[in-house]
Amino acid sequence: MRKVTSVLLIVLLAAISLVSTGISYSQDKPFEGVNITVLTFDGPQIAEPLQRHAPEFQELTGAQVSVVTVPFADLYQIILTDQATGTYSYDAFVFAPQWMVDFANAGYLEDLTPYVEADADIQWDDIAPFFRNFSAMYNEKIYLIPLDGDFHMVYYRTDVLAEAGLEPPKTWDEYLVVAAALNGQDMNGDGEGDYGSCISKRRSAQAWQWFPSFASPFIQSLGTEQGAFFDTTTFEPLINNEGFVRALEIYKETGQYGPPDEETLDVGGTRTLFVAGRCALSLDWGDIGSLAVDPEQSIVQDKVGAVITPGSTEVIDRATGELVPCTPELCPYAVDGVNHAPVASFGGWSGGVSSGISQEKKDAAYAFFSYVAQPAQANVDVTIGKTGFNPYRISQFQDLTPWLAGGFSEKAANDYLGAIRDSLNNPNMVLDLRVPQNQRYQQVVTDPILSQFLAGEYTAEEAAQEISDQWEEITEEIGREDQLAAYIASLGIQK
Repeated sequence: MRKVTSVLLIVLLAAISLVSTGISYSQDKPFEGVNITVLTFDGPQIAEPLQRHAPEFQELTGAQVSVVTVPFADLYQIILTDQATGTYSYDAFVFAPQWMVDFANAGYLEDLTPYVEADADIQWDDIAPFFRNFSAMYNEKIYLIPLDGDFHMVYYRTDVLAEAGLEPPKTWDEYLVVAAALNGQDMNGDGEGDYGSCISKRRSAQAWQWFPSFASPFIQSLGTEQGAFFDTTTFEPLINNEGFVRALEIYKETGQYGPPDEETLDVGGTRTLFVAGRCALSLDWGDIGSLAVDPEQSIVQDKVGAVITPGSTEVIDRATGELVPCTPELCPYAVDGVNHAPVASFGGWSGGVSSGISQEKKDAAYAFFSYVAQPAQANVDVTIGKTGFNPYRISQFQDLTPWLAGGFSEKAANDYLGAIRDSLNNPNMVLDLRVPQNQRYQQVVTDPILSQFLAGEYTAEEAAQEISDQWEEITEEIGREDQLAAYIASLGIQK
């Protein structure tokens, strides 16, 4: 167990208690007898560090933390139902920040601003601005504690590409070329052909979150405020256009170079294939970087590179929906003519506290999330593949010591962190959709249509039309003006 500063933590917890409630706790065990239940998804990623740190936290504070897991497809609705009905089976939750808008507007989440302001040990300013301001805050209040940082990246086998004389892909068209060239080669020495590309496409297993990385470089080119999901004037979906259709075609073609069961593989399955040496390319969050250096499960140590997600040399003309070549005016942030639009998909798993529970439970739940997020724990957790936690603190990009201790070579650490930094610092970064009922737009509507498209039930044009039509139905039901206002606010646009 890693050494922790228990005295400072106890002082912190006592301070939080006094500031927020005036409740007096025992000096030695400030939360003795307090039981809290934390809900998250059944990864086992994300739950693992919560479960591992719970006994440490109990030893320090007396609080007993139970971690309950459910399938990801059910997580949003279970949280919503539990809080809306006042059942309060769960005291705290670790979930997608983009859902915060629904839970905060309904009054289900505790405002954690005063807790953070009283908490020096969380080192709030060390959390990277994007995660601190976007993943944690809504309407200028802190509702979530970031525990993880998420960006999509493309991973590639450095040895396999080098032997074939191929460069890492800069565009999605290049990705297809590399995947096709390497598909069927034996990449792990077992005498069997392996795969040019491994991308999870399983329905209800976050497949809908991959697709924006295919579509965004065709749709957003003028910076984050331009938005990649809806028009910022009309709130019409940016879907029924040539860029979105081309992205669907690329998405489907990657499957020609993947495992035969790719459409039923979740992200755990594709990660297992990659670290087993069976994939030349993969699209993933930051997890493969740390999994690839784990000698207990990886045979590709120091054979993995990472790059910003592929871009495009064409973008849509928003007036016509047609693809046109990038120009300096249309793609001002392009690099060598390639428009990259890295997606901050999911925004990083974050912890929120129920507003409907007792104050002592709120204090204990916040203190647990603070403990997990503090650098002593977090800066090690992000280097361990099984946690599912990826870098989100500034110090995690500056100090290589935990990465080297975790098994990374200096080159691998710099390569991995450099790809994340390239995404995090890109002025054309795409923010996750964060409007009321975004789960309906993406998980309920887009996810099944993508699966039907892959199964051949829709053409690319038909799938784009169907998604666009159903998104419009949701908007009309909720109210276009309200949704537009929420969307503009989420992009940081001042009007």
